[in-house]
Amino acid sequence: MDLRSIMLNNEKYLSDYATLDKDAIRLDEFEEDFRPNFFRDTDRIIHSLSYTRYIDKTQVFTHWQNDNISRRIIHVQLVAKIARTIGRALSLNEDLIEAIALGHDIGHVPFGHPGEAILDKISMKYEGEHFAHNVESVRELMCLENNGKGTNITVQVLDGILCHNGEFVLGEYRPQKKTLEEFLYDYNECYKNSEHIKQLVPMTLEGCVVRISDLIAYLGRDIEDAIRVKVLDPRSIPSVISDVLGKTNREIVNTIIVDIVQNSFGKPYIKLSDKIYKAIKDLKDFNYKNIYSKANTKASLKYYENVFNELFLYYKDNIDNEDNSINRVFLHSMDKDYLEKTSVNRKVIDYLAGMTDEFILKEYELMKNPETSAH
Repeated sequence: MDLRSIMLNNEKYLSDYATLDKDAIRLDEFEEDFRPNFFRDTDRIIHSLSYTRYIDKTQVFTHWQNDNISRRIIHVQLVAKIARTIGRALSLNEDLIEAIALGHDIGHVPFGHPGEAILDKISMKYEGEHFAHNVESVRELMCLENNGKGTNITVQVLDGILCHNGEFVLGEYRPQKKTLEEFLYDYNECYKNSEHIKQLVPMTLEGCVVRISDLIAYLGRDIEDAIRVKVLDPRSIPSVISDVLGKTNREIVNTIIVDIVQNSFGKPYIKLSDKIYKAIKDLKDFNYKNIYSKANTKASLKYYENVFNELFLYYKDNIDNEDNSINRVFLHSMDKDYLEKTSVNRKVIDYLAGMTDEFILKEYELMKNPETSAH
């Protein structure tokens, strides 16, 4: 038996609804080795520069003085673990699940969702296109990594990343088969129509698992973080929610996973019971009112807005200055096709989106005080 056959041996135990290695679609041809397609995608994702930058990107709380609150890197690992647990119980393709989960937030910008909203306004004003982190995650892997040549990740992984948004809760997740052309239509349409993002459906059952796992991973964990930084009193969580889902992150995660497995086993879709679905929606609404709306002060949000807007104009106006960081750090290594075919505005947006929280603040300080600041 050859090595590739050994690596694919577990496929004979997978569900009839699982995605198999032979189903993989890539944008470009490549030379295969003994690793299965989706297994290889995970390798490419974790070795990417954008994956490395997860380590200093906000999950919810930006620059709070507490080393125990979650960063983006912790969130994606939690999503991967939760999704693989569900996937194994349902006999789905764990390699595909892991690749989608670990890559799903690669396009998240500095300062989390508030930063994303600011960059969306900038993108609409100057480029006439929407900006969304799930779309930028696909763009990072498909167009920006590997010096602008992309990493040739499978369409199934890219689609799962594009369609991952856990913000849009459903009681049932049914995959929608797609061709390469249909995936590319979804991707391109997101730039034109913000409503299209809300209608995205993954093309694989594994993608559906990651989408619900994104939600499971942050609901309880964000509560723990909020309690840790004293934004939330745990006694304020309504009993109508805690009596159903549990009082701790551990209980919440376990309750939802068990419910999904019980209601989805042997089925071509992922389903929540009505009771758990309602409790999840109620908890999500509770978190928005009591955590996310309080994670940043008005002064902080205004400051983030100034940082993004002023740096955008600064890089745009200095795009031809070889000493400017956008050239030294980003553009100098990019492929000729990217440099020639990408607008100035989009180059700046890509650069800002890829920054970590610490780096964007250093760049802002350097712009404000070029004589006293240092790289």
